[in-house]
Amino acid sequence: MSLADYATTSTPIGPFTTVVDAEGAVLAAGWTTDAEGLRLLIHPTLRPAELRHREALGPITRAVETYHTGELHAIDDITVRQLSGPFLVHAWEVLRKIPAGSPVTYTAFADRSGRPEAVRAAANACARNAAALFVPCHRVFRTDGSLGGFRWGLEVKNWLLSHEQTHSA
Repeated sequence: MSLADYATTSTPIGPFTTVVDAEGAVLAAGWTTDAEGLRLLIHPTLRPAELRHREALGPITRAVETYHTGELHAIDDITVRQLSGPFLVHAWEVLRKIPAGSPVTYTAFADRSGRPEAVRAAANACARNAAALFVPCHRVFRTDGSLGGFRWGLEVKNWLLSHEQTHSA
């Protein structure tokens, strides 16, 4: 893949950049303006050689904006393309099924991913997720109730969890 598009959207918690492939699938996303940094998070076999700036990415930009205004399901049907080993790919699919407003612990996430003993592997799936928001790793926290880590900062993670709690049905 040689070229991918990206756009940055203003959100209440800062700029959010999304990188998409030629088919419109999200390759990487996060609360940053650093599209090149996002490009480097993409698996080498999917990583574009070049990025092209766009003002908006149609339905993807609308989903980001709508999610941040309270329509939490706006992100659910956006196509995401990530590659890694079988467990990580499966774990990312499981993350997409965790309902907004119903976060789980890393232990529960490991169990849902089919490997209850693999809590560190489940945490690694969150840490290696390049498509933040669309693969909602922010919905996983530590067993002791603390937030754990988040590539985009704990302030962003806390805002997302509060936002989802407030707007979930």
